[in-house]
Amino acid sequence: MSWSAKFDNPISLPKGRKLVTLKDAADYITRLPEKEQHHSTWQAAVKALILVAENNGPTMFARIGVMQALNRHHVREFNPKHKEPHWGRRKLKRDQ
Repeated sequence: MSWSAKFDNPISLPKGRKLVTLKDAADYITRLPEKEQHHSTWQAAVKALILVAENNGPTMFARIGVMQALNRHHVREFNPKHKEPHWGRRKLKRDQ
């Protein structure tokens, strides 16, 4: 595999651009400010890109690394409205 390998699903960037190949992702990372590049999540993404490109690994690993670095500021919050409580459900006949 080489740097021209394509991701299964392109990575959408905030400004509408898309990363389609490993080379696109590597170029994007090298254009980041130096302080940003040295962040641990981007370092992990770079390592994943190199491993995939040089060792014929699955491109999904590199995609996951880049996505985690892109979304590191996004905090997932638990929303209790999404899960229905089990209270009040009908019981089985054997449990009555």
